[in-house]
Amino acid sequence: MTRLEHRVHELTVGQLAERSGVAVSALHFYESKGLISSRRTAGNQRRFSRDTLRRVSFIKVSQRVGIPLSDIRDALATLPEERTPTVADWARLSEAWRSNLDARIRQLERLRDDLTDCIGCGCLSISRCALANPYDRLGDEGPGPRRLLVQDGAGDGATRPPAVEANGTGAAPHPDCDGCAAGAHG
Repeated sequence: MTRLEHRVHELTVGQLAERSGVAVSALHFYESKGLISSRRTAGNQRRFSRDTLRRVSFIKVSQRVGIPLSDIRDALATLPEERTPTVADWARLSEAWRSNLDARIRQLERLRDDLTDCIGCGCLSISRCALANPYDRLGDEGPGPRRLLVQDGAGDGATRPPAVEANGTGAAPHPDCDGCAAGAHG
């Protein structure tokens, strides 16, 4: 890997790709989506400011924990273009996502712990479905794994996994379920 000298203030797309571990095509995609920006040389080549490396790292980490690109773009839009983001800048951005990530962690833990029972659609628990979902009440709410899909809060009725239901447990209680009554599911 090429080592970047400290006095290098701009990176070519190849240097940025090599140093960040992100493919050139992904960097072009990030730029097309407004996540990063470059200037063009007289020869129409991209040049990225050195702080773009930090932005790309932030994008990669954010994607890895499941933050949608639109949320990442909105967060990056709050950062200053004229200077390298500070530790305080990154702390502010990560704090804004903390509750969402905590909710995802709780949901994933529930999924892991309950995976052998029921995933909410009945396909893996036919023999127990009459207890967990009598008369297919969850089917009245719509298609898919209803206990894992929750309202996204945008007011458009869309659903997305994973998040936390209003009861704070990560999913709606199973109707008439002895396990829920006993607190066995979380």
